[in-house]
Amino acid sequence: MKLKYTHYSFFFCLLLAMLVSCKKEFLNALPDKSLLVPTTPGDFQALLDNTTIMNVSPEIGLIASDEYSTTSEGLGGLATQTEKNSYLWAGNVYEGESVTDWNAPYQQIFYCNVVLDGLQNTGENTPVISGIKGSALFFRGLAYYNLVQVFTAAYSAETAGREPGVPVRTEADVNVKSVRGTLQQSYDQLLSDVKASVSKLPLQAAYKSRPTRAAAYALLARIYLTMSVYDKARAYADSALALNSKLNSYNNYNPTDYRPFPVALPNANDEIIFATNIIPYSFDEASLTFADSTLYQSYAANDLRKSLYFVDSGLGGMNFQGSYSGNYYLFNGLATDELYLIRAEANARLGHSDLAVTDLNTLLVTRYQPGTFVPYQIKDSALLLKTILTERRKELFSRGLRWSDLRRLNRDPLFAVTLSRVIDGKSYTLLPNDQKYVFPIPDDEIRSSGIAQNPR
Repeated sequence: MKLKYTHYSFFFCLLLAMLVSCKKEFLNALPDKSLLVPTTPGDFQALLDNTTIMNVSPEIGLIASDEYSTTSEGLGGLATQTEKNSYLWAGNVYEGESVTDWNAPYQQIFYCNVVLDGLQNTGENTPVISGIKGSALFFRGLAYYNLVQVFTAAYSAETAGREPGVPVRTEADVNVKSVRGTLQQSYDQLLSDVKASVSKLPLQAAYKSRPTRAAAYALLARIYLTMSVYDKARAYADSALALNSKLNSYNNYNPTDYRPFPVALPNANDEIIFATNIIPYSFDEASLTFADSTLYQSYAANDLRKSLYFVDSGLGGMNFQGSYSGNYYLFNGLATDELYLIRAEANARLGHSDLAVTDLNTLLVTRYQPGTFVPYQIKDSALLLKTILTERRKELFSRGLRWSDLRRLNRDPLFAVTLSRVIDGKSYTLLPNDQKYVFPIPDDEIRSSGIAQNPR
């Protein structure tokens, strides 16, 4: 759902033009420069409520992951070279196309910086202004997190101080030149933003497109899992679940519905803590984009996810229909099912097997036909971790998380995987820890800022 604020559309257009052009001439041409910058709390909230800009995340990692496959015909029918090349892990991914997966997060960061700069100038400190500031910090931290999942190496505490990060911008001035710091600096910034948002965010929000305190805790749990900092991942998952631990019984949904899950916005799905979608590409809705067949077969017959998530296309594979967005957009937001799995994995890795099994069973009993789920009783720690990671793949299918999981798990030989495709009789392979797990910076960014390109 797009929240509409018609009388702010002029602000949106001007801000977008400013972001795209980044030219002084644009500013100089304005008859009244005061029109460019929002000044009231209502203006700032309206910027953050523009869901088509603020509530989207990159997709090219999903296309490059092992969740989907397509045919030669399907690949040829895709709308952009970016998605075709992402699927095949090509060296030249974009071929001159605009890179929405890079531009959208930086547009979000720009909006957040406009809001944060503007709030400083108000000199006020009311609960409303504090909440808007918390939202801007949350969105900015989320945008940086999404960027480093695609355009930097996977996080490792041993190497993050040497690996290049993404350009970090904390002010709205577009004339400030972009520079690449270290990956550690990127993570320090995004963690600082999200942590600073916690005390400012409300416990409840009018729409699930707006962040809450539980959303900040949930995002921190996701971030720390990505970083393999399991004690903090568990602690923040605890904090989020203390505010919302609801799980929906999948018996309440009809697999014959075209979209079985309720539309996420404004507040339909109790599991959703914060709603965002993945940037849509033609890959998502293509009839020849099939769920990985091996993964599909791994769902038990009495596992309701099998029929709610997937539908037989009649074209030789299974199409995905089970997005938590409730429509054709792929959901990438924060939800309680992910938190149970984060806490289960963290507890398993920290040696708390009983707690991990409890979380796993709490989740899965809601996913099976009534009375058919046999609770896990796993004592072997290695088997438990493997089971949790398997269930994570099955539960969080097409949430935009698999690319990050591949990157972090590839560092462990026990969980590293080699991805492969066959198109037009030619085989393509992506080895664990390959440089192609890091997407290139867009060429126009390299030309305008002079920052270093990622090796490919």
